Amino acid sequence: MAFTVLAASTDQPRIAATIIDQIDAGHFADAQARIDQALAQANTDPATRRELEFQRERMRRIRLDFNLTEAQAKAKVRERIPDLREEEFARWKQANLLEHMVIGGEPLYFNRSVSNLFLLSPEAAARRASPGKSNAGPMESANAYHDEAVAEARNTGRTSVAPRRVRVTQSIEVNADAVPAGETVRAWIPYPRALPGQQEDIRFLASSPSRHAIAPEQTLQRTVYLEQPATAGKPTTFSITYELTIFGQHHRIDADKVKPLGHHPELAPYLAERPPHIVFTDDIRAFSKRVVGDETNPYRIARKLFEAVDRIPWAGAREYSTITNISDYALHAGHADCGQQTLLLMTLLRLNGIPSKWQSGMVYSDGSYDNLHDWGALYLAPYGWVPMDVTTGQFKDARDPEVEWFYLGGLDAYRIAFNDDYGTDLVPPKQHFRSETVDSQRGEVEWAGGNLYFDQWDYRFEAQVLPGTSAAARADATNTTKQ
Repeated sequence: MAFTVLAASTDQPRIAATIIDQIDAGHFADAQARIDQALAQANTDPATRRELEFQRERMRRIRLDFNLTEAQAKAKVRERIPDLREEEFARWKQANLLEHMVIGGEPLYFNRSVSNLFLLSPEAAARRASPGKSNAGPMESANAYHDEAVAEARNTGRTSVAPRRVRVTQSIEVNADAVPAGETVRAWIPYPRALPGQQEDIRFLASSPSRHAIAPEQTLQRTVYLEQPATAGKPTTFSITYELTIFGQHHRIDADKVKPLGHHPELAPYLAERPPHIVFTDDIRAFSKRVVGDETNPYRIARKLFEAVDRIPWAGAREYSTITNISDYALHAGHADCGQQTLLLMTLLRLNGIPSKWQSGMVYSDGSYDNLHDWGALYLAPYGWVPMDVTTGQFKDARDPEVEWFYLGGLDAYRIAFNDDYGTDLVPPKQHFRSETVDSQRGEVEWAGGNLYFDQWDYRFEAQVLPGTSAAARADATNTTKQ
């Protein structure tokens, strides 16, 4: 097959866009041929060359995510539904309840498509030979912590409430011989910024290796950088330990007091499109119009959009670096995870003149539960920036309306924010492609020979809530002082 020669630099972004479309459509062979041709030409500019090299890498990552043949996917479903009928599988496939891509003419299934099926289809869940286990975190249903935070906000008038002091150890372990012996392995482990009223009194305690570099406070995706040589036959490990105090937040928003935004030029970046993941597409506009209707109050618009995005079922996600437009994906895939829902809500809010921004990190518990998590914030006059977590969403069974809508204007203290934006540079910058091009929660690793992707290393996160920061402990301390 012959392709047009890559000519003037003005044509090169168009050629790259065509290649991206081919990859999204599963035409990997054609895309690879175009990439090879373009990279072989001396007049390909550096920016286009890097984009094409990433698109080649993106195809490799997609194949890692979509690694099940149809026969293998059916076999995995039959492990849970032994008497699976062919028409059931075909129907679930047609409805995209079994996420797949046709790559080179062959349907290949997402490696989490089978477990996701039982989250997305009540029919499939009812057909299981044995019931599944819930992986929900403790903050995903209304509980005593939410009552504590709401009560403290009511009683004190404060918006930063119910804090927890936490000690964290996060580590990375690179597979043995992933890097040749003697070569330097470079690692970035996420690390929190001080955010008044949200996370304060951050104290770095230790690292392994001991030599480290903490990114400046203003770094929006903050990390601790470490490096050490690889040893033959042994994994290469990195870790950091620190403490901080995290506050819950609860803003008691009165919709009738919310005003139009007015003139705030400093908020312009938070109202704008930001390709590729925040784009006001025709489908986004149509969805917004259906949801918002004639409503003009910013808070009530936000609530309608929050409810609509919250209704999208949660499911395990593809790697973000493989998705061309995440908000568009969340709108059309029939499911979304936390970051995908957040980017969709951010896009819809901005389209409606409501500033929005990103935040993400890790959630943890008083026990052993922890997980990656993304959320955000929106700006409402006269309240200013208030948090939102559309994935945890609305507690429809809560008796207290302030608990019901806790996560539209509030957050719990069982989360650490590493990131106040998405897709920004690390400090020091990586030399090779990032494994996670959008978020920064697990970390990043590379060596002189290239990036180390997630299949070449693993991470571990451990959080311990320290004594004396629960409501009961603080009350006891107050009573002891009074005595």
